[in-house]
Amino acid sequence: MLSKGLFTSLLQNWNTPRTLFDGLNMEFGFEVDLCADDNNALCERYFTKSYDALSKVWSGVCWLNPPYNEIAKWMEKAYFESRRGAVIVCLIPARTDTSWWHRFVMRSDEIRFIKGRIRFSGHKSNAPFPSAVVIFGKESNHKYKITYDVYKEFLREVDRYSTGHFEEWLENHYNGQNIEN
Repeated sequence: MLSKGLFTSLLQNWNTPRTLFDGLNMEFGFEVDLCADDNNALCERYFTKSYDALSKVWSGVCWLNPPYNEIAKWMEKAYFESRRGAVIVCLIPARTDTSWWHRFVMRSDEIRFIKGRIRFSGHKSNAPFPSAVVIFGKESNHKYKITYDVYKEFLREVDRYSTGHFEEWLENHYNGQNIEN
């Protein structure tokens, strides 16, 4: 009999392995760590839980290792902010069977699956799940600039449009105009 513990973890915050971050930082040059605290921040500029990054506008080149119990919200926000011009590099569990993976991650600019299981900082053993590095906004030349409310409107109507037809939906609803506050 397989243990449920092989597939899940009660821990939701996994500190990024420094060597993994350093390699990606050399490639991307991160400006802000979106999910950090005073003890584990990897960038000079970082957002703490009390700052509530989900309610803020993201800009520049961002590092994101989100709390895994709220990952759908973070992937939605990463996708949206990449549409506004930010570059977001995410370390997330490779949960390819979930709706958030198909709705947001599959629309990212790049997915890098990590071979094997990584050992997160502060842990004696490897993670109980596979991981991936997901890059949103690597090619930030999007046709539309939109607000989060407009994107939420699209998600409410997603049954009439596949998630891969966001631009078609915008054309039908906004006739090609940029929609920004």
